Amino acid sequence: MRPIRAILETCLYVDDLAAARRFYVDLLGLEVDSERPGVFLFLRLERAMLLLFDPQATARQSGVPAHGARGPGHVCFAVAEAELEAWKARLQAAGVAIEHEQCWPRGGRSFYVRDPAGNSVEFATPRIWGFADSECVCCDA
Repeated sequence: MRPIRAILETCLYVDDLAAARRFYVDLLGLEVDSERPGVFLFLRLERAMLLLFDPQATARQSGVPAHGARGPGHVCFAVAEAELEAWKARLQAAGVAIEHEQCWPRGGRSFYVRDPAGNSVEFATPRIWGFADSECVCCDA
């Protein structure tokens, strides 16, 4: 058996799917894969999925095991070093506050914002984990 090499999907829980759509689709440009109003919004990245769920709906669903979380979650998007400042400027121009900026010991940089549900959203260069931009499947660098 080969070792696990990637995360296929990540979940965040949001109380307002329409506001989440405006943030993740309209502002960040993520592609909608599928959605069910009041329940979920599934977003496609190159080789991964970001699943946004209303926690009230997923706590009572049938079929797939019920799940949910309370409090803010976290997701980190990999961006090429050359694009980090442009992402920061785009978010600030849209009125999104930069909550924190970080230079990491391995040489990478990142910054954090909050989505409309209060989740922590990080934009980081792959070097924060010791990966070169070219090793990141998310970046074209």
